[in-house]
Amino acid sequence: MTSSADESAPATSNISVRRGEPLVVVEHVDKHFGELHVLQDINTVVNRGEVVVVIGPSGSGKSTLCRAINRLETIDSGSISIDGVPLPEEGAGLARLRADVGMVFQSFNLFAHKTVLENVTLGPIKVRKMSKKDAETEAMRLLERVGVANQAKKMPAQLSGGQQQRVAIARSLAMNPKVILMDEPTSALDPEMINEVLDVMIGLASDGMTMIVVTHEMGFARKAADRVLFMADGAIVEEATPEQFFTNPQSARAQDFLSKILEH
Repeated sequence: MTSSADESAPATSNISVRRGEPLVVVEHVDKHFGELHVLQDINTVVNRGEVVVVIGPSGSGKSTLCRAINRLETIDSGSISIDGVPLPEEGAGLARLRADVGMVFQSFNLFAHKTVLENVTLGPIKVRKMSKKDAETEAMRLLERVGVANQAKKMPAQLSGGQQQRVAIARSLAMNPKVILMDEPTSALDPEMINEVLDVMIGLASDGMTMIVVTHEMGFARKAADRVLFMADGAIVEEATPEQFFTNPQSARAQDFLSKILEH
């Protein structure tokens, strides 16, 4: 745990845990779904090499924020930039920027008609213009890293949920992204499969991968996060180190949330 000379600083300052230059910058972002104001003046910075975990009750805007960062959801106002480049509205510029942003969904989203190896090599070959041989060599290295190299020739349907999610993580890594977004990556898994995916995520965090993770897994937040963003009702209510957040939440909303989940 990084110690800070200024432990008395307010929870929102977080200067002690910010390292590396800003990679993802979200400024004054608003988003509505009809009458529902799902993102309300969201401001945050994620630095290179930082792991930021977004937690909060259902319907708080966590997944919408995650999807907005690679423009799977459009925003009404404000700006999001990645490595100094504002997210374009659409077109080739957006495709290029998306290639730098890995995305892991709760439902795996693997191509059912392609083998595990083909799923992982498709992006590097089509988007990064890598040769098939080089893409396959790198894919096997990544599948080995996430512990499913022996499944390379199988179809996704032949794998367990935990194995499929690890393939999805390998597929995301194959694009050599600057940041990986994970939206509830373990919530569709059986309890015994959750740890095998969390172990891979913890490994990525310790390797210095920049990650923004929406999750209900408080153990992962405590162990791997540099910073916790707590969202409620479309707003970032609190932002703190895991230590600060779990031992001394500042807002009544966070205290209430933690009292409910930590009892179980």
